[in-house]
Amino acid sequence: MKKWTRRAFIGTGVLAGGAAIFGVAIRPGNRAGEMAGLLSKSGETLLNIWLKIGTDNLITVYIPHAEMGQGVHTSLAMMLADELDADWDKIKIEEAPSNKEYASGGVIRGFIAEGKAYPEFLQDTMNGIFNTIGKVMHMELTGGSASVRFTGKYVMRVAGAAARQMIKQAAAQAWNVPIEEISTDKSMVSHIKTNKTEPYARFAEAAAKLKMEAQPKLKDRSEFKIMGTSTQRNDIPPKVNGTAKFGIDAQLPNMKYATIKAAPVFGAKVKSIDESGLTQRANFQKVINLENAVAVVSDGYWHAKQSLSDLKITFEATPNDKVNTTEIFDSFAKALGNTGDFNSDRKAGDVEGAFKTASKVIEQTYKVPFLAHTAMEPMNCTVWLQKDKCEVWIGCQNPLGIQNAVADIVEMSMDQVHVYNQYLGGGFGRKSETDIAQQAAKIAKELSFPVKLLWSREEDVQQDKYRDASISEFKAALDKSGKVTAWQNFYTFKNHPKEATLIPYAIENQYIANVIPETHIPWGNWRSVDASKHGYFIESFVDELAHAAQKDPIVFRKEMLAKHPRMLKVLETAAKKSGWSTVLPKGSGRGISLVESFGTIVAEVAEVHISEEGQIRVNKVTCVADAGFAMHPDGFIAQMESGIIFGLTAALYGEINIENGAVKESNFHDYQMLRMSESPEIVTHIINSDAQPGGAGEPSTPGIAPAVCNAIFAITGIRVRELPIKNQDLSIGKWVV
Repeated sequence: MKKWTRRAFIGTGVLAGGAAIFGVAIRPGNRAGEMAGLLSKSGETLLNIWLKIGTDNLITVYIPHAEMGQGVHTSLAMMLADELDADWDKIKIEEAPSNKEYASGGVIRGFIAEGKAYPEFLQDTMNGIFNTIGKVMHMELTGGSASVRFTGKYVMRVAGAAARQMIKQAAAQAWNVPIEEISTDKSMVSHIKTNKTEPYARFAEAAAKLKMEAQPKLKDRSEFKIMGTSTQRNDIPPKVNGTAKFGIDAQLPNMKYATIKAAPVFGAKVKSIDESGLTQRANFQKVINLENAVAVVSDGYWHAKQSLSDLKITFEATPNDKVNTTEIFDSFAKALGNTGDFNSDRKAGDVEGAFKTASKVIEQTYKVPFLAHTAMEPMNCTVWLQKDKCEVWIGCQNPLGIQNAVADIVEMSMDQVHVYNQYLGGGFGRKSETDIAQQAAKIAKELSFPVKLLWSREEDVQQDKYRDASISEFKAALDKSGKVTAWQNFYTFKNHPKEATLIPYAIENQYIANVIPETHIPWGNWRSVDASKHGYFIESFVDELAHAAQKDPIVFRKEMLAKHPRMLKVLETAAKKSGWSTVLPKGSGRGISLVESFGTIVAEVAEVHISEEGQIRVNKVTCVADAGFAMHPDGFIAQMESGIIFGLTAALYGEINIENGAVKESNFHDYQMLRMSESPEIVTHIINSDAQPGGAGEPSTPGIAPAVCNAIFAITGIRVRELPIKNQDLSIGKWVV
């Protein structure tokens, strides 16, 4: 690695095409010349460029994350614009191009080194290292609820503050006054003593020639003007008026359509393709063997889909052809019985000793099924392979990863592959994968024109990368006063966030460990990942312990949270705002959960009604969240609501079953979604604390399943230890209260 200069993070600006460009450079030296060349050409990548100021004083902000409904383009632009003292009405937002210079260095730094302080002289070097890791990993990722809390903190705010200082310095030199006397506001520079005020654009060229300190001073919260407000999101108007472009909307001259049928059993290969029944349904029709799938290309999607159904496709046999869900769970249980294979998450105190002296020992097992993503926009990708370049239109969560994967398939350099990322009609982790783009690229190699690959909903459900099914075994000890003296938790599979299994509760003796069984079902990131499972496991079992101790579930939790004042405040606020202590009519009840994930603490109180016939309805969810600071309160609330609906769908209905090695479910008739008519009232209360900003996209998902299941117990005495809830008989004849 080359030696990093002291200005490795905050670079220089350049003037090109009438715009001053301010970059966050993660490479040594002044790269102004190279960047100027790129900026003068339409469609070229701007290397480490985060904002530009045009001669009309319009400021363009480049966001290195995908917009999939979470409002991240607006939130990150707000963070930069506020530090820049920009006029929000003159901000233009664009997604950064797919290029290694936009690798997720800030995200990687956050995940690897959040909370770690480096000496000032090492800041540039560390930022360079993290960005280099992102380049090597081909990671330009949107996920992990990391955009605001990491990219916003380490990139966008710094870039805005650096640019503001450059402009102030240029103005001070032009007016021959001390920089301390220069003020900025709404994209204007002023010197009060001489009554001078000019737009930023007036000093853009001079500012672009200046060097800048590596660590510009960032604003205190008391100085925020844009951050913390609910500005108009830039993605809403085009989504309302129909001009928003999603991946599925890509249209190109002479474009054809493709759809596929992949091997039902994961890992199988195509054995034979019988085309004898194929009917000529359109002017163009081509069958392509993709080794593990068969594609049909035609003039339209429907033509391709119908032609695909004409084929008789045989796949090779695999050792998993007879595997079913029951056998999979049996193998998980067997793995949990072999403690010699365990990996330890936490080991503290004397767990076995505490069990021997306990007044009461509680043991329970919880299970969750495989889950699919089922984004409303099914998987799609458009590829146009040409002689000297390959162009890709897609809505994805990792454009750089797509660029690298396609480059490998078409045997071109990454610089020859151009990815045009579009809006995503839902992602939830599924669209961080590269499989759809790889398939589209393989198909494009057989054609001389653009092709749009579009999966059917059946393919989308049956060829997903799934949230893994899992078993979690608990054992806890209580003394005579109802205090928990030991906590033991053995579970299957370990992904991320790594802290998802760790509990905040003050229990002296703990042993938490995992085992990784073998399964042929492919795994993928699913909204809130491991927290989606362990939020349900832990908060349900804590509720069990509260009832075993004959204590109110909120009081029980509070007694174990003395060292966590933020969590206490969230919990107490949830109790107050939900009317926890008020009496509900027969058949109705409340359940509580408290989960910290992705830097955000969320308490949820679910108010549930169950009819005598066993029909369940979640009437209301009270959500209290402490994310440190909500950058865009309205957007934050929308994300809390979204995560709750997503998690509630899974809790009530979500279930992927395996029969004969393949996924049984195929569409929304048997993989049910929560309907609007079933959706509860959701009331969200934001607590801004002194903590660093946390995530918003995922933290509300883990808590909804335990809150609902705990409410079910409060009503019926039935403890739901296996999801989905639809499989439980909750009719009044089964109630045990």
